[in-house]
Amino acid sequence: MLLHKWDPIGIVGSDADDEYDAYADKAYVMLMDERATETEIAAYLFNIATEHMGLSDRDRLAERSQCTAKLLIGICSDFETH
Repeated sequence: MLLHKWDPIGIVGSDADDEYDAYADKAYVMLMDERATETEIAAYLFNIATEHMGLSDRDRLAERSQCTAKLLIGICSDFETH
């Protein structure tokens, strides 16, 4: 899952692998239904990490959020139906 690239609380490989499912669902809706931009998706992921989770390493979180959003935008066409 691409949100594992984001992984703000470092759970990849743990028993809590489903921790990001709700965020992935929202990111998918933003990507496919709302046609959100890379910037909008990155802002959403950043907000989850900083506001919802209360994490403070803003530079690292901004970079991971942007990278993950770019990856999501890049695979958008893979999810579209023909």
